[in-house]
Amino acid sequence: MTDPIEPLEASHGKVEAAGRAQAAPREFADLVMPWATPTASAVGAVPVTGVCLDSRLVRAGDLYVALPGTRAHGADFAAKAVAAGAAGILTDAEGAERLGGDVGVPVAVAADLRGAMARIAADLYAEPTDSLRMFGVTGTNGKTTTTFLLAAALRGLGLRVGSIGTLGFELDSEPLRVARTTVTTPESVDLQALLALMRDLGAQAVAMEVSSHAMVQRRTEPVRFDVAAFTNLSPEHLDFHPDMEHYFEAKAALFSPDHCRAAVVNIDDEAGARLAERIRGTDVELRTVSWREPADYRITEVSGRHVRLASGLEFDLLLPGDFNVTNAVTALAMIELAGLDRAAAAGALGTVTVPGRMQPVDLPSGAPTAFVDFAHTPEAVRSALAVFGRDRTRGRRVIAVLGCGGDRDRVKREPMGRVAAEGADIVVVTDDNPRSEDPAAIRARVLAGARSVTDDPARVIDGGERRAAIGLALRTAGVNDVVVVLGKGHEQGQEIRGRVVPFDDASVIVEEWRAAEGDR
Repeated sequence: MTDPIEPLEASHGKVEAAGRAQAAPREFADLVMPWATPTASAVGAVPVTGVCLDSRLVRAGDLYVALPGTRAHGADFAAKAVAAGAAGILTDAEGAERLGGDVGVPVAVAADLRGAMARIAADLYAEPTDSLRMFGVTGTNGKTTTTFLLAAALRGLGLRVGSIGTLGFELDSEPLRVARTTVTTPESVDLQALLALMRDLGAQAVAMEVSSHAMVQRRTEPVRFDVAAFTNLSPEHLDFHPDMEHYFEAKAALFSPDHCRAAVVNIDDEAGARLAERIRGTDVELRTVSWREPADYRITEVSGRHVRLASGLEFDLLLPGDFNVTNAVTALAMIELAGLDRAAAAGALGTVTVPGRMQPVDLPSGAPTAFVDFAHTPEAVRSALAVFGRDRTRGRRVIAVLGCGGDRDRVKREPMGRVAAEGADIVVVTDDNPRSEDPAAIRARVLAGARSVTDDPARVIDGGERRAAIGLALRTAGVNDVVVVLGKGHEQGQEIRGRVVPFDDASVIVEEWRAAEGDR
């Protein structure tokens, strides 16, 4: 899943009342005018106590930021924001023109609206990152797992840790009551409010995912990360980025000296090797991770759950798969670069599981082994199925259930089907989040990719809708087989024609196995 291309009122949000940091009132002119130019309306001493991008969520005292969106302009909703108690409006030149005359509150115009709103929010919330160790993780695959492992390792050192990313917003593993409307990285004003809340609740460090959307839309300004990490790059989000070069540059922007002090890069990835060379020419301190190449953190051996590095560092890891070993080592390298005890932190990784990431599903005796994973790119599908390659050589069949989301990244559908057929004995093609598209049409493209590998109808099956496909896979599997349900991972819903219906892969696996047992 991606962070959405932002249609303004449809996707912007902010921290809810229950999860919002308290900001001391600041006068509109003092807060806003260093970054924007007042219009004739901007007069008087007006106190501002919050910043909001969505008129539906404005509270009394908020500065309403009217951004241009893909389907509307925030200025079109300004009257609603003022009626809700907005203390003032920050917008661009187009927004000011749309506002027309006096709207009843001060108005300021910023030429660099995204930059201005980020800095205004950081100022209003008293620069929360000044008292937090900030860790950021970017890459196509592995962001969530690396961030989760990093947070666990930091907690293992006795720190209070905030987490921000696809799995939600947490402090020391306890969810924070905040609204979210972007999938991975909050908008800048929401991020600053969230960081301030974490600071006020006693957080000492924050581990967060940084999406390519966030970099392009400058959501992390003006944060400067103590350590940032790069996992890998493969085709994804090409409905947002014009091409792979633009996608790479969006990720690479995180590693400039303006955005991070130190970096950890996986150089087994081609884009990572390229990025590492670029970083070496800057003031950013670099550590590299690799299985093969000369690297600061070279992985030399994995025996069961035990991992050993060339440096002598050893630790246990519960998560299966070489890619998860790389994620774990990346997290430990980040800790070392922050001046913390990596060996002590490593001890926390031996019992960590990540929701929806190679997550085992507990089924009764006599059932096949089942896993749920978020893999939703060709490379992620390849890596997930490679975990079970040894099982295939031992005669255990691997049955993969997967589909592709609608309205996004159409170019990856055939490749996902192809790599699934290469890595599994049986592929059951199903629906992911079809959104506004015809599910059968999406499945047809995934099926075409799988059938380019094999025309055996017993190996590539159109399983139809997701519950039925999972049930079919379980009924097809023998007790020694492995069923891997890919694509949605931790997600609790399925988006179909504008509605999100409850759907949890792990729960459905359990339910469908019970149903299958009842049919026997």
